[in-house]
Amino acid sequence: MKKGQILELLIEDTKYPSIGIANVENKKVEIKNAMLGERVLVRITKNRKDKAEGSILEVLQYPKEAIEPLCPHFSECGGCTHQRMPYEIQLRQKEREVLKLFEKADIKNFKYEGIEKSPLEFEYRNKMEFTFGNLTKDGKMTLGMHQSGKFYNILPIEQCKIVDDDYNILLKTISDYCKEKGLPFYRKMIHEGYLRYLVIRKSFRRNELLVNIITTTQLEHDFRDLVDELLKLNLNNTLVGFLHTKNDSLSDAVKNEGYDVLYGRDYIIEEILGLKFKISAFSFFQTNSLGAEKLYSVVQEYLGDAKGKVIYDLYCGTGTITQIVSQRADKVYGIELIEEAIEAAKENAKLNNIDNIEFIVGDVGEKLKEIEKKPDLIIIDPPRPGVGPKALQQIIDYGVPQMIYVSCNPKTLVENLKDMIKAGYKVEKIRLVDMFPHTVHVECVVLMSRV
Repeated sequence: MKKGQILELLIEDTKYPSIGIANVENKKVEIKNAMLGERVLVRITKNRKDKAEGSILEVLQYPKEAIEPLCPHFSECGGCTHQRMPYEIQLRQKEREVLKLFEKADIKNFKYEGIEKSPLEFEYRNKMEFTFGNLTKDGKMTLGMHQSGKFYNILPIEQCKIVDDDYNILLKTISDYCKEKGLPFYRKMIHEGYLRYLVIRKSFRRNELLVNIITTTQLEHDFRDLVDELLKLNLNNTLVGFLHTKNDSLSDAVKNEGYDVLYGRDYIIEEILGLKFKISAFSFFQTNSLGAEKLYSVVQEYLGDAKGKVIYDLYCGTGTITQIVSQRADKVYGIELIEEAIEAAKENAKLNNIDNIEFIVGDVGEKLKEIEKKPDLIIIDPPRPGVGPKALQQIIDYGVPQMIYVSCNPKTLVENLKDMIKAGYKVEKIRLVDMFPHTVHVECVVLMSRV
């Protein structure tokens, strides 16, 4: 087997996150975004002593359970990976892959409580980021998603199925408008052009839409006539705001370097478990609102009776979990590194008339030293890299009877859990929550107790 060699392989097993495993010449070949039972044509990209890696060129044969994908863009779009498999099978694969991580880490004797499915299999996302570009070199402007395996190619999207159909209507109207006006898109390689991104957010409980168009400052254009067009559309939801954001950063990401509100307001309001959350164009918020209710309900369940308790919510983001658990606790401290997130958290706490929370901006490891009241319970919800060794040791040193760990990355979760087990904690319960149907991602909630 050599690098660059093309082989026909059968996916005999998978590991998190949907990495297919095939066997060639007594060596394992790992292939991204694969499903168990697929027969695939693979190009070998790496060949090491212990294993090889490959990328799928073509799926030659799907498993017998395969179905026709609902989305017409599925074969080319880089957004979803698993629409060819029934949702129940997707859930079983995620379950099996996460439990294999726990088994490999020798974490056992816990109660596994299954996987909660997303309330919506399609049209579940409340936020979508689209990119202006072109599909082929020197081709016409497109507005859509990155083409699978081709980062610089932007696939025009007309019928995305993981968002409300209003997104597709807005997408087409805005794309047609920009083409008619002859506005140039931003070319990443030479850093020239105007149109960069389009971000749409939706509130599920209030049916509100917020549109944000992001451009460079290399040209000037007034989008108010576009707003007038959008307001005439026959939408299921209500357009409550339209923003024009400036972004001259060289990085390929939405950056807020100043914005104008051309219509309405710069936020939507979502409701989760009876609480209101003001979500700005740039706030972090779980992208599956109804799935988030399921996730936070598991946290509430694991929390139990917290009357009279002091709780730390670490890596609290915009304070969603902080506010939900504050209804049962005496005092909750939320710590988050990003200042904008904490400002949003404070604003939402006021919106909900909650006064038993203290939000703190800064590094978790540093700010833990400043809180005088010691915790009775700690909730950890870190970013994908997990909790760093220094902060984790500080958390362990409190010796609280129970901890709840919420993770969007099972791989870093099990590494943190191994250290916590060595320090005298036991994994009591685990429940998975699927927030992202048709993708490789899954959330984990773990209840730990001190032995």
